[in-house]
Amino acid sequence: MTVIGISSLTPFQARLKQMGRFILRWPHWVGRNLYDLWSDPWPVSDAWGKMSTHKKKTRKLRGHVSHGHGRIGKHRKHPGGRGNAGGMHHHRINFDKYHPGYFGKLGMRNYHLRRNSKWCPTINLDKLWTLVSEQTRLKYKDHSDGKAPVIDIVKAGYYKVLGKGRLPKQPVIVKAKFFSKRAENKIKEVGGCCVLQA
Repeated sequence: MTVIGISSLTPFQARLKQMGRFILRWPHWVGRNLYDLWSDPWPVSDAWGKMSTHKKKTRKLRGHVSHGHGRIGKHRKHPGGRGNAGGMHHHRINFDKYHPGYFGKLGMRNYHLRRNSKWCPTINLDKLWTLVSEQTRLKYKDHSDGKAPVIDIVKAGYYKVLGKGRLPKQPVIVKAKFFSKRAENKIKEVGGCCVLQA
């Protein structure tokens, strides 16, 4: 314990020193606590007030598997309200009201279903040359060796060529999934050809 000089005593400690002769008459625990407070108001030792290790619960529970926390809960919180827990049990009202059809199956599987089988965007002949640049058209315009530009409408997002409008007198190779009869005839009239692709 640290020794405190008379001049550094607080008024409370000075009063206790004056009462020193009465402390002996009090019960031993009161006297001991007052004496400790007077002599060392701020104990330096960290062990003051600590529980001895051999009395702790951790020592008593060595060798017991669950260590006092049970086998079922395993010292965890209760996850019954988290996420989708209890959707068919204690949260059934919420799922039935706000998420109808969440549980269960309905109908039959169609193993060879082809979605958008009727999707067929179309383009007319009068818009056909807008899919290539003007430079490309002029480049092939006066070719004597029979070269012609290739216009792939599937790459442009169209499937079928329709026959509305006129084509300039210039051969062209058109690739598409479908051609109407009029469109095919008009393309062949200007010296072009129709190429089908899947």
